[in-house]
Amino acid sequence: MTRIWPLTLRGTGAVVFAIACFVLAGELGVPELVYFGCLLLAIVAAALVSLWATRRTDSVERSLSTHVATVGRRSTITVDVGVRTALPSAPGRWSDHLPPVLRGRAEGVFPALHSGMRGAGERTVPLRYEVTGDHRGTGAIGPLRITATDPFGLARRRHVLGTRTAVTVVPALVDLPPLASYLGESGGTLTTTTSQLGQGTDNLIARRYSPGDSMRRIHWRATAHRDELMVRQEEQESAPEAAVVLDRTALRWTVDALRAPGVDPGFEAAIQATVSAASRLASEGYRVEVTDSDGAPLCDPLEDNDDVEAMLSVFASVVAHRDDNLSRLAGHYTGATTGPVVVIVGRFDPADAEILAPMAHHSSMPLLFAVAPVGDALARAARAGWHCAHLEQDGDLAATWRAVSDREAAGVA
Repeated sequence: MTRIWPLTLRGTGAVVFAIACFVLAGELGVPELVYFGCLLLAIVAAALVSLWATRRTDSVERSLSTHVATVGRRSTITVDVGVRTALPSAPGRWSDHLPPVLRGRAEGVFPALHSGMRGAGERTVPLRYEVTGDHRGTGAIGPLRITATDPFGLARRRHVLGTRTAVTVVPALVDLPPLASYLGESGGTLTTTTSQLGQGTDNLIARRYSPGDSMRRIHWRATAHRDELMVRQEEQESAPEAAVVLDRTALRWTVDALRAPGVDPGFEAAIQATVSAASRLASEGYRVEVTDSDGAPLCDPLEDNDDVEAMLSVFASVVAHRDDNLSRLAGHYTGATTGPVVVIVGRFDPADAEILAPMAHHSSMPLLFAVAPVGDALARAARAGWHCAHLEQDGDLAATWRAVSDREAAGVA
């Protein structure tokens, strides 16, 4: 609770007028003024007692309408305030502190409460307001401030409830055009292995049918021999693999990208492109590795929607670092062939294009996006086999992705 002058302008005027009555009663010899001054002070005192004795806040719980807040999207925050009051209380004002990662109008009228003497005691007052994710990052909502006044408007009481609620603002996903039409051509690593006892499908190991097995897996020859339903041993499939690489080297971004999330616009465009590309590839059926330029994983591999949500939470706090590891990236793909590889960089000069040139031949779909290309760097990378695009800070990411993937599908470098 903050220590402030507990009287409103009206209450302060009443106290001043009461003191003036005491002074004038002696000067003018009018004893009735003393009684009037005492009455004013008694009313002010009753107002203070009514505020401190009638309402007590016991708990504050916040909930977000979505799992996490997202940059540029609205979410509704519900604040459940547990209140105990013995006597009726007048309405007041409330306000909730928002961290820099959120913006919105978190204030309103706190409703009047009836007497709780006949009820269970504690009641819950729901407060709601909308917020919008301003930029990536983490923060804490709170404390909640409630300012109450007495019915005559003479006194005020301000509660500062120190309960805070952590909130995470994740980057927004852009719905990129699908690559389903190229899945068979660009996947490159979809394989099926079957446990066999010899050569040919007739020698597959058979086992008894279990509820839930597909009828198409019934091994009819073994079924006729055993006189009971038998199914082929389950096939094992490995998902097609893809990789999304984000170069976080500080030399390729402004110094702001080192300080905190959401500060460097170019780095934010790269973050959004990274998570959107990874989500798109995962929805196409790929097992997606999201790594740094030195091959270190930035999150767990993506295989379903739950993995995408976990990736977004990780990328809420990703910033640039000081090491320069782009020269090591091509070495991770030497002697191997993989599916789509998406590389996202900041400043990209001709020397970088030469470094990444050998890497294009080890991917069935090499895509490169540069936020700040220098000179003819993109042209050189294209001649080496990359399908490139300038990733503009305020550009249309979906249109850029579509243009690059269409060039890849048409076989145009």
